[in-house]
Parts: sequence; C-alpha cells; structure tokens
Amino acid sequence: MSRVVVSWSGGKDSCFACHKAISEGSDVSYLMNFVSKDRRCMSHGLNSRLLLAQSEAIGIPMVQREVAWETYEQGFKSVVRELKQKGVESAVFGDISNIAGHEGWIDRVCSELGIKPVKPLWGSNPWQLLASFIKEGFEARVVMAKANLFGKEWLGRKVNESFMRDLRKLAKKVDVHPCGELGEYHTFVCDGPLFRKRLRILDFEKKTLEGFWFLDITHCRTVEK
Repeated sequence: MSRVVVSWSGGKDSCFACHKAISEGSDVSYLMNFVSKDRRCMSHGLNSRLLLAQSEAIGIPMVQREVAWETYEQGFKSVVRELKQKGVESAVFGDISNIAGHEGWIDRVCSELGIKPVKPLWGSNPWQLLASFIKEGFEARVVMAKANLFGKEWLGRKVNESFMRDLRKLAKKVDVHPCGELGEYHTFVCDGPLFRKRLRILDFEKKTLEGFWFLDITHCRTVEK
C-alpha cells in the first residue's frame, strides 16, 4: 500500500477527501498545511495551532510550513519532495471542480513532482456531497463567510441539515456554491469518523476581515468522544 499525504486546510472538503481516500484503501501518513508569516492558515485564516489540534485529534501527523502566496508552489514542492523520501507516492486534494486561475495546477505540480494526484470529491454533485458529509457524522462550523452574501449570524453555525436548508434558500437569491468552492464560506472541522478525539471550541471572536465575516477561534481543546 502506497503512502499518501493530504493537502489539509482544516475545512470540510479536505477532511472529507481524506476520509474518502482512507475508505478507499489509501494509507494516509501525513497531513500537509501551509501558513503565513503571522501563523495563520493560508486558505482559511485560522490560527495554525487549530490545525495542529486537528492533527492530534485525528492521530495523523501534520507537516506545517510557512510560505507566502508568491512562494506557495515552491513550498509545496519542497514538502512533497521531503515526504517522497519517506515513501509518499500520492497526494490527496479536496477540490471539487475547476476554479478560475487554478485550472490544472494540481495535475501539473504533481506531474512535475512525480506523484499521483488523488481527488476523491472531483466532479461530485455539490449538494449531494454536502449532504453526504453531514450524513457521515462530521461536525464542522462556519469560520469565514463573504459579507456580501451572508449575514454575520452564519458565523459559528454547524454544517447540518438546518444549515443546508437555509443555504438552499440563500442560493435561490444569490450566486453561492453549495460547498463554498469559490470561497463563499469556509469551515473548521471539529469531529467526525476520522477523529479519535473531538475538538471543543471554548472561546472565539467575531470579526470583519477584507470583506469576510471571520470567526477567530482563540481557544479550543481536544476532548474524549
């Protein structure tokens, strides 16, 4: 069985892709995450400690490196090359469809690195994907949402059936991807089938950040399930 690394953002899509890859027989040996100079996750703006807490709760080690957007690809390649020396042959991604400006990036970079790209969610119906994530028993909370699409009250909401119903109503009024694939909203996963322990959010602050509502989680801890 080949060893696999998962490109990890802390959100539902990368988590669900990881879950599906494991279910299909992959040996996920590492989670891989990139943070900014101020130790914030590049994709969701979360404090880097929160993603390390996820790694601990799941029981899969995380490789976390500091990059800038200008050096992201360089950093990504550097980490993968190191992991290849440890037997990693494939990388899992939570992408669902092509995003403008990002088309073909995964396939190109993986080809240049000599590893296999694995995209378990690719081409899925987004509403069905969201429903499956909920049905499988994952717990995720909204931590970022575009202020021109969502009200502040969406921050901290659980991604559950109620969330999905309200999202369907919203999608009839504004252009929003069901899974937030275009950055409409982002999530933080606290529990699910992957997790040996769950994460409990103890303290947070609601902020505005460059056109987004942002749930800045300042304190969480792992607890027994």
